[in-house]
Amino acid sequence: MKTSKRGIDLIKQFEGLELTAYHCSAGVPTIGYGHTRGVSLGDTCTEAQAEAMLVKDLEDTERQVIFYTKSLLTQNQFDALVSWTYNLGAGNLASSTMLKCINAGKWDEVPDQMKRWDKCNGQPLTGLTRRRKAEAELFGEI
Repeated sequence: MKTSKRGIDLIKQFEGLELTAYHCSAGVPTIGYGHTRGVSLGDTCTEAQAEAMLVKDLEDTERQVIFYTKSLLTQNQFDALVSWTYNLGAGNLASSTMLKCINAGKWDEVPDQMKRWDKCNGQPLTGLTRRRKAEAELFGEI
């Protein structure tokens, strides 16, 4: 399964495009559309490079979502999970109660589990709260 344009647009909306590396709210050097692997402060990229990094990062994230989920997902569910995992990482997906709900077919519990992950250093962040709400709504759409 591949992330749809709608899923990619959701990720881009919340990640934003930064052509110069910066520290994200978690203190991790980040560039492009939320790319973190091998990034150092002072790095720069073009918009085309940011798009290429996003494509590669999405391929990795899609593989991780497919690996950990044992239930058949709709396109919207897949897109929401890719966005969530792109932002939070496969380790958090693997250890989450949300994944247990997905793999047990407890679909109605997943949106609330998604929305629990809106904190950085124990504090809710408005941007993360908005993102989790958007992901939860997308997950719940038929």
